Amino acid sequence: MEVSQLSHRRVNKRTGAIAGAAAAALAGAAIMLPNANAGTDKDATPRTFAAPAAAQLGSTLAADLGQDAAGWYFDGDGDNGRLVMNVLDESAAEAARAEGAEARVVDNSTAELKAVTRTLGDNASIPGTAWSIDPRTNKVAVIADSTVTGEKLADLERATDGMAGMVSLKRSAGTFTPFADGGDAIFGGGSRCSLGFNVDVGGAPGFLTAGHCGNASAAWTTDQAGAEPLGTVAESVFPASDFALVMYDDPAADAPSTVDLQDGTTQEITQAAEAAVGMAVQRSGSTTGLSDGTITGLDATVNYGNGDVVGGLIQTDVCAEPGDSGGAMFSGDAAVGLTSGGSGDCTQGGETFFQPVTTALEATGATIGAGDGGEGAGGAADGGAAGGEEAGGAGEIGGEDAGGAADAGAGEIDGGASSDAGAGDGAGDGDQLGDAGDDGGFADGFHAVQHS
Repeated sequence: MEVSQLSHRRVNKRTGAIAGAAAAALAGAAIMLPNANAGTDKDATPRTFAAPAAAQLGSTLAADLGQDAAGWYFDGDGDNGRLVMNVLDESAAEAARAEGAEARVVDNSTAELKAVTRTLGDNASIPGTAWSIDPRTNKVAVIADSTVTGEKLADLERATDGMAGMVSLKRSAGTFTPFADGGDAIFGGGSRCSLGFNVDVGGAPGFLTAGHCGNASAAWTTDQAGAEPLGTVAESVFPASDFALVMYDDPAADAPSTVDLQDGTTQEITQAAEAAVGMAVQRSGSTTGLSDGTITGLDATVNYGNGDVVGGLIQTDVCAEPGDSGGAMFSGDAAVGLTSGGSGDCTQGGETFFQPVTTALEATGATIGAGDGGEGAGGAADGGAAGGEEAGGAGEIGGEDAGGAADAGAGEIDGGASSDAGAGDGAGDGDQLGDAGDDGGFADGFHAVQHS
């Protein structure tokens, strides 16, 4: 349902033309993109991009256009789509078209939409609610799960009153929870989670997983009994964000930059990419295997039913279930997210939220790749570390669209470590996982078990 329509007055309008430095940056980018449209014709045909390239250009344009940009999204399939750039006036639209984007003049600025999310954080932190910026509608999309009824629903509707034209409100049939109480991947403190992506930290191998997993245990093993040590948590952030860095106990561990596709094959991961609404992605999880879907929102805040509030997430329609926490979300050869939580399951569907990989890489100083000494590992280390560059990009634009946790900063959020139970289910797979460890470490950047 849509929030009731009330009068709305803009508070942040465009204040001037594009700065000379921004124009120069766009001119430089045009040299690198020789096929871009150099004209200002409104009917110019937009370029086509692969999803990660579109996301990178979207981040660059957002930074260059500053307050005149209002988000972007990807329209098309994974390798052949258009970058749709939201802008506030025609001069910014011309600059976006010059770089090959399709420009769309909209009413709400990024600053205004982010102000809405801050207001919701102050007035609507109700367990069972979530919100994210949706550039396709140029609104903040608010979701209330099945537990939000009665007075809680009335409180939510009061909080969104007066935001007509900037907020949409809908219901979810499921319940928002962190996905971390089952599975067959990595074990620690009575909990089980999924390994996300192998990374390199100053020449030492490690891996990323969910922060609510890292909070549950300092030590992780490849078997439920704890007889096969795997790694030790070096850094864990939850609930302000949801990522953890685990360093392998064996500094010579084989840690290739790949993801298990659950059919006996793997996908090489050579870079990290910013998320973009409309980007087609896949998720590999230790409970539900491989699933796919689309990114539907950015800079999402989720009020999990246990009282933990997590900000700066990626919202998707990809399915997931308990045990998939920490698992890899990727687009082609690009790492995009780590599974956090959501509602629903892989039978009825639902919403699933992911921690942006770029934010985790920037915070931990890790890079995607390294560990197997192969081309994929060197690709990230040699040429400027695509993953590192993307992580830096997220910092440069403040995570405005890809989701840093700045607006839901740790100082503003109360919460604690997640208590993840359920290690008893699927314990039989622990033997397979331990065997893989005996063969020289994790066979894949996601986890060792090769499902048939």
